Amino acid sequence: MTTQKKITISAAGVVIAGIAAFLIFGNSKSSGNSELPRVKVTKGTIVDKALAVGTIEPENEISIKSKVSGVVSKIFTDVGVYVKMGQPLLEVRPDPTPLELADAKRQVQLSQVDLDNLKKEQVRSQSLFKNKMISNKEYEDFQKRFEESKLRVMIATEKLALMESGKVKIGETEIESIVKAPISGFVLNRTVEVGDPVTPLTSYQEGTVLMKMANMERLIFKGTVDEIDVGKLKEGMAVEIKVGALPGDTVRGVLRKIWLKAEKKDNAAVFPIEILIPSSSNRVLRAGYSANANIIIQKKNSVLIIPERVITFSNDSAFVSVALGAKKEERRCIRTGLSDASNIEVTSGLKEGDDVVEKPVKKID
Repeated sequence: MTTQKKITISAAGVVIAGIAAFLIFGNSKSSGNSELPRVKVTKGTIVDKALAVGTIEPENEISIKSKVSGVVSKIFTDVGVYVKMGQPLLEVRPDPTPLELADAKRQVQLSQVDLDNLKKEQVRSQSLFKNKMISNKEYEDFQKRFEESKLRVMIATEKLALMESGKVKIGETEIESIVKAPISGFVLNRTVEVGDPVTPLTSYQEGTVLMKMANMERLIFKGTVDEIDVGKLKEGMAVEIKVGALPGDTVRGVLRKIWLKAEKKDNAAVFPIEILIPSSSNRVLRAGYSANANIIIQKKNSVLIIPERVITFSNDSAFVSVALGAKKEERRCIRTGLSDASNIEVTSGLKEGDDVVEKPVKKID
C-alpha cells in the first residue's frame, strides 16, 4: 500500500469517528436539556382595556375674525402668548377702493339733500294738517318718509366713517378696527401677517380667520376605537392616556362621549370617542399631541395569573401541565377569568406557587 492511500484511509477514519462522537454526545446533551421551562402561578393585577388612538385638543377652540374689511396693519400679540379677554390682538386698517370711497361720500350727500327737502316740506305739511286740509293718513305717510330719510342719512354717514376710520358706534354696539380677544386664553396660531387682506364676518360670508384661541385648562382627547371594543365601552369609564411627547407620564381622564355612527378608516370601521382630561398643574399638554388612550373596561387586583401561552384550549375547557416534581407532570383542567391578551386570571384548578410547564416549541421543518 502506498503512502498516499494510507493517508486517505486515516483521514476517512477520523471523519467517521467524529460523526459518531457527535451523534453520541450530541444526543446525550440534548436529552439532558429536554426538560421544558416552567412558570410559577403568582398573584397580580390584570386589566381588560380598549385602545384608542388620537390627539389632545382644547375643549373649546375659537376662531378670531374681523367685523370690518381691510388689511392687517398691526399685530399686538404672538402665538403661544396668554391674553386676557378684551386685550387687543391686531388692527385691521380699512382699505376701500377709490370708487367705493367716492360712492360712500356721494351717498351721504344725496341722502342729506333728500332730508333737507323733506325738512322744508315738513313745515308745509304741518300747516296743512293743522288746517285740516290733508287727512291723518297723508300726514302719517309724510312723517314716515321723513323718519326713513333721517335713517338713510345715518346709515350713509356710518358707512363712510367705517370706510375712513374703521370705527363706528351703532346704537350700543361699537365696531372698531382693533380686534380684541373674546376670551382669556392662549393664542394657538396666527394665519395672517401685516399687509394681508381681511374679509369681514357677515351674515352671508364666513370671513377671514385671523387667529385661533383656546383656554387650555380644559382639554379633551379625540380619537377612535375599533368596532370590536366599542360594545364594551360606556361613558364614565376611567382612562389612562400615554402621550408620545411625554413618555414617562400617564395622563388620566374620563370617557365622555361615544359616537353612535362608525367611520371608515383604512377599510376598517372605527367609532370616534371623546375623553375629558382634568386640568393639572404638573404637566404641560399642548394642542395636537399624539396619544394612545387605554380605556379601562375591567380591572382585578391580587388574583392568580399565568401567561395565556401555557394554556391549551379544547372546546370549552382549558388545560395546563402542572409539574409535580423533577420529571413528573400532570395535565389539569382549570377555569379562567379576565384576560389582557398576555396574562389570564385563574379562578380554580391552581394555587399560588404551582409550577406550570411551558408548551413545547413546534419545530419548523
